[in-house]
Amino acid sequence: MPKRSFPLSKVYGLLEPGPVILLTTAHRGKANVMAMSWHTMLEFEPPLVGCVVSEADFSCTALRLTRQCVINIPTADLAAQVVGCGNTSGRDGDKFEAFGLTPMPAALVAPPLIAECYASLECRVVDTRLMKRYGFFVLEVLKAWVDPACKDPRTLHHRGRGAFMVAGETVRLPSRMR
Repeated sequence: MPKRSFPLSKVYGLLEPGPVILLTTAHRGKANVMAMSWHTMLEFEPPLVGCVVSEADFSCTALRLTRQCVINIPTADLAAQVVGCGNTSGRDGDKFEAFGLTPMPAALVAPPLIAECYASLECRVVDTRLMKRYGFFVLEVLKAWVDPACKDPRTLHHRGRGAFMVAGETVRLPSRMR
């Protein structure tokens, strides 16, 4: 079957790196939630995550000034809240209240965990050298939380332009890393 040309504006949907996350930040007494899918693992231990937060995003100022955040990983049953957080700005109100999300205190950082998410990663910014040019922050995961009741999380993955897919079946294959 021959391949055909594909629009460059849609390449993102082919390479989408992982689940959509809800990034929480806190600054001047106000917590915020931002939907994000532009992130990638950079290192195993300590766990380092790279992510893009645009200067246009309300969360950028808080992340830049406080150097703290929480990566909250929702399951697909929170799709409406994820899309709602992605389609609104924290400048316009409290997203926790607007979308029925429950903030929980973190152990090591000021921004809250989101109770409804199956996993939460408390992070600190460790590198901002690519922030001005690309909005790229490098985060170190300081503490990780998971809901033990969620045995097979079905995460939401952004394909671009309002299209999402849900993570499917887990396949186990031989690996050098055990």
